[in-house]
Amino acid sequence: MRKNASSSLNLLCLGPEINVKYYNGYFINAHVFHTEYYGHGRKIYNSRVYVNGSTSNKFEVDYYGKLKEVIELQYHIELNKVFLFKCYWYNATNKGIIVDLQHSLVKINTKARLRNVDNIFIFIKECQQVYYHALIPLEMIILGLTSYM
Repeated sequence: MRKNASSSLNLLCLGPEINVKYYNGYFINAHVFHTEYYGHGRKIYNSRVYVNGSTSNKFEVDYYGKLKEVIELQYHIELNKVFLFKCYWYNATNKGIIVDLQHSLVKINTKARLRNVDNIFIFIKECQQVYYHALIPLEMIILGLTSYM
């Protein structure tokens, strides 16, 4: 048993294989996730993701984004596969995400996307599926411009 575990650990230390597989979607946690590209033009959006996260201080931050790619990495053994979601993330500050606790709604300014972010990948098991509308600026509502979404 010890020899088998040691050889498996050695294979993991080599890192993932060069060949990476990409998928249009993935089924987990009783939800079907689709990439934004695959879901474009469909009636149901399955590309919205939510991750409950935390920062380095005591305040907890929730992250919302869109699924860009589903990636499978394999680590030199058939059983050692890791699936990742590559996502676009929205700015979690007051400008990007507003939480309405009274109505349990989250409003997202889709123009406030985080750019140049290093941590764009998440393990698939970490995320949940959500549905949200784009936050419409007050000026657009006053002018009656509803084509913003």
